[in-house]
Amino acid sequence: MKYSTVLFDLDGTLTDPVQGICGSVRYALEKAGRPVGPIESYHKYIGPPLLRAFEVYANATPEEAQELLGYYRERFSTVGLFENEVYPGIPELLRDLKASGVRIAVATGKPTVFSEQILEHFGLRQYIDVVSGIPLDREPPDKCEVILHALYEMGISDRSGCVMVGDRSHDAIGAKMARIDFIGVLYGYGSREELEAEGTDAIADSVAALRSLLLS
Repeated sequence: MKYSTVLFDLDGTLTDPVQGICGSVRYALEKAGRPVGPIESYHKYIGPPLLRAFEVYANATPEEAQELLGYYRERFSTVGLFENEVYPGIPELLRDLKASGVRIAVATGKPTVFSEQILEHFGLRQYIDVVSGIPLDREPPDKCEVILHALYEMGISDRSGCVMVGDRSHDAIGAKMARIDFIGVLYGYGSREELEAEGTDAIADSVAALRSLLLS
């Protein structure tokens, strides 16, 4: 087996959060008195840091983005985090990696408190050694910092057996900055072009393909 430590992104990699995230973005924009569109128009908010996403996609100032994030969390913290689906095959993949002695972390741009709740709710937490997310009360770190924190928490100094698995360009960039391998997945919300532009060690177009890469 090539990798002894696997770090997974959460949204678009382990779970499909489309209803929870997009519904909460729409709620935030509506509460702020901004125009709203259909749920599918907010898919672009899945993956990147939300403060930055509100600035880019809603043309919000930093102060407005912070207000929108507060509104977003009003809904997401009570309803949206459970409007989520685990991708078929993921529980079995995590179970079998764990049984093979692989160490598993979740490295996500989602707040740690929400990530823990989601993983516990869907029965995935039992397979995961470390959950590394972002704090609620300060500017979110970049993905590299989240990855490095996960490795630190697991006591890993030799990164040669480590790989990050994710669906968006910031996952690839974070892995590159942390000097670990990266596997991009196409069943989430990033395109092949987006992932290849940042450089990948492999691409999996399905959970079955990812399983072959990690367990062969």
